[in-house]
Amino acid sequence: MNGEVNQSYITLEGHVELHKYRYLYFAVMLTAYICIITCNLTIVYLIWMHRNLHEPMYIFIAALLLNSIVFSTNIYPKLLSDFLSEKQIVSYSACYLQFFLFYFLSGSEFLLLAAMAYDRYVSICAPLQYATIMGRTTVSIFLSLAWLVPASVTGVQVILSSKMKLCELNLNGILCNNSIYNMFCVSSKVHIIFGAVSVAMIAIFSLLFIIFTYTRILIISFQSCKEVRKKAAQTCSPHLLVLISFTGLCAFDVIIVRLGSNLTKLVRLIMTLQAILYHPLFNPIIYGLKMKEISKHLRRLFHQTKVL
Repeated sequence: MNGEVNQSYITLEGHVELHKYRYLYFAVMLTAYICIITCNLTIVYLIWMHRNLHEPMYIFIAALLLNSIVFSTNIYPKLLSDFLSEKQIVSYSACYLQFFLFYFLSGSEFLLLAAMAYDRYVSICAPLQYATIMGRTTVSIFLSLAWLVPASVTGVQVILSSKMKLCELNLNGILCNNSIYNMFCVSSKVHIIFGAVSVAMIAIFSLLFIIFTYTRILIISFQSCKEVRKKAAQTCSPHLLVLISFTGLCAFDVIIVRLGSNLTKLVRLIMTLQAILYHPLFNPIIYGLKMKEISKHLRRLFHQTKVL
C-alpha cells in the first residue's frame, strides 16, 4: 500500500485523560453550549421581531450570530460525545465536513465584518445617500457573497484535501482543523498555494478593507461635530471589539497547528476550548450590551420574563 492507511476513521489525540472528571467536563461544556445557543438566538429573535431593527446593520449582526450558532453546533455535539466515550474517533467524511464548516464560517465572518464596516462607513460618511446605497438589493448581495464565496473556496480546499493520501490517522487535536494537513503522506504545492491565496483573498482583503473604512470613519469623525463622533463610537466600537476577538480566534488556530507538536495535550486543549467557547459567547454579549437599540429591547424582554 506504499505507506497509505485505511481512511475510514481518524483518532483525535488532543483530549487529556478524562476518566475521572469526564462527567464534570461534559456538564460544563453542555452548559456552555446551551448558553451560546440561547444568547445568540435571543438577539436574532429580537432583530427578527422588531421592525426598527430591520436595518442593514442589524441584519448583518443577525447573520453573524446565526453563523456562531452553526459554528458551535458543528463542534459541541461531537465534543460532548467525546467526553463520554472511551475512545475519541471521527469518520473520515465527518472530519472533512467539520473542517468545511469551520473554515467556511470563519471566512464568512470576515466578509460579514467587512460588510458591516462598509455599512458604518456609508452611514457616517455619506448619511444622505445611505438609504439609496444600502438598500435591500445591496444587503442581499453582501449576504450572498459572505456565504457563497467562502463556501466555494473552502469546498475546493476540501476536494483537494480529500484526494491526498494519508499516512496516519491520528489527529493532534480535538476537532478537524488545519491539523489534518499533518496526516498527509506528502505536501502538495497546489494545495499550499491555493490555501495561501484563499487566506489572502478572504481574510487579509477583509482586514485591509476594514482598516481602511474605519480609518476613514475616524478621520471624518474628528473633523465633524460631537454628535457624529458619539454616533461613530456607539456603532463602531462593538464591531471593532468583535473583529479583535475573532482575529484572536484565528490566531489561536494558527498557533495550535504550528506549535501543536511542542505543546502538551492540556495546553492544546485549553487553547482550543478558549477559541471555540469565548468568541461564540462574546458576540451576543457585546452586541446585546453595546448596541443601544438591541440593549433596549433586551431589557424589555427580561422585564417581561421577570413579570411572568
